[in-house]
Amino acid sequence: MGGGFAGTALVLQLRRQPALAQAEMHLIEPRDIPGPGLAYTARRPEYLLNVRPGVLSLYPEEPGHFAAWLRQQPESTGGMPEFASRSAFGRYLHEELAPALAPGPGQVQWHATKAVAALLLPDGRRAVQLANGTEIRSDYVVLALGNFPPPPPAGPDLAYLAHPGYHGDPWVAGNLRRIGPDEDVLLIGSGLTAVDVLLALRQDGHHAPITVVARHGRWPAPHGPETAAYPSFYPELVHETTVAGVLAVFKRHLRAAAARGIDWRPVLDSLRPNLGHIWAAWPLDEQCRFLRHLAGLWSVKRHRSPPQNAQAIDDLTAAGMINMQIGTVREILPAGNQLRVRIRPHGTEACWHTAHHVVCCAGPLLDYGRIDDPLVVSLREADQLNPDPLRLGLLTDESGAVLGTSGAASPGLFTLGPSRRPAYFESTAVPELRQQAADLAVEIARREENIA
Repeated sequence: MGGGFAGTALVLQLRRQPALAQAEMHLIEPRDIPGPGLAYTARRPEYLLNVRPGVLSLYPEEPGHFAAWLRQQPESTGGMPEFASRSAFGRYLHEELAPALAPGPGQVQWHATKAVAALLLPDGRRAVQLANGTEIRSDYVVLALGNFPPPPPAGPDLAYLAHPGYHGDPWVAGNLRRIGPDEDVLLIGSGLTAVDVLLALRQDGHHAPITVVARHGRWPAPHGPETAAYPSFYPELVHETTVAGVLAVFKRHLRAAAARGIDWRPVLDSLRPNLGHIWAAWPLDEQCRFLRHLAGLWSVKRHRSPPQNAQAIDDLTAAGMINMQIGTVREILPAGNQLRVRIRPHGTEACWHTAHHVVCCAGPLLDYGRIDDPLVVSLREADQLNPDPLRLGLLTDESGAVLGTSGAASPGLFTLGPSRRPAYFESTAVPELRQQAADLAVEIARREENIA
């Protein structure tokens, strides 16, 4: 269930399994076009992918597949873009998925609606109930639900959620175009979403200064030039079970690289294939320590911005168009056609700021104990899914089978994508998701072969 990148990758991998050649498959995706999902639907050329095309293939064994596709597209007529648009990647996903949805043998049935329940039946199958009244009975159900919108950034009074000037999800189509060019805007957060919002507002002709409120006031680091890979030093980390131990080894390599004129980026990137192993080796208290003290810094260094986006932010800041407020938003109150926002800077008294529009650019809601999606709620109330102690996603076994509150793995309910953060810490980027999809397809095929 879910037709974004993870769901699309899984469908394509399932159709490659000989054991599933006769299987009936259903894709449940309410958006008008399956494939792009929320992340790659927006038709704004200023929204760029934050990594280069060479690593964005749908297929683990063909890492250059998207780059080869992009070379044949109109946007590459004048040369291959260093950072492609999100909408181009969305087209790629849809074009790869479209043959699977076409009538004929092996067709995947697409349901343009939402699932609201997946009831466990006595025979172990599930009755998936859709919002349009359809029921699908299935041996395997996979939750590929992607990211959920951020939770309300302030309370306890939530009246602002209904105010026309509050934008709780900047990715909703047309949301930002309701902002007038002279209206005051306040953004909550300074990550990649905030960068996209600023560029979109600039593209739309907005020319009033914008206030950005962020806990640490850091923008995503820009990508550097493409360079040779730094050799993996994971063997030195295999037995490290503390954040401090891993950090000490990492800093030693940073110093060694700097002495040779090597930038910090390839040193950090060399850890990527083993991030999940490093995270899993830490006990819970060490994972908590990382989340408290280093996760924010990690995010801005690991999830980088295209250089042209970073330069645009620098230019807007130099022109006085961005006012960065380091602190947290504590309260938001409607005030006629405006919103009053109470900001608490670090170490000083809180102050009030008034804006016509407040855009929440904070991270997604990860806590499956709070997500109010009907499908998630029904599974949670049936004790068939279990949020992890750190509230990063769902507890699963090594194959992605969802654990119930009893701790037992479901034989037919799986998940992939952001919901698997507890196992990997990072579970949102293309290379990780496509490998999860490939592995899960093999696992489901193996189970079918064993039954046969």
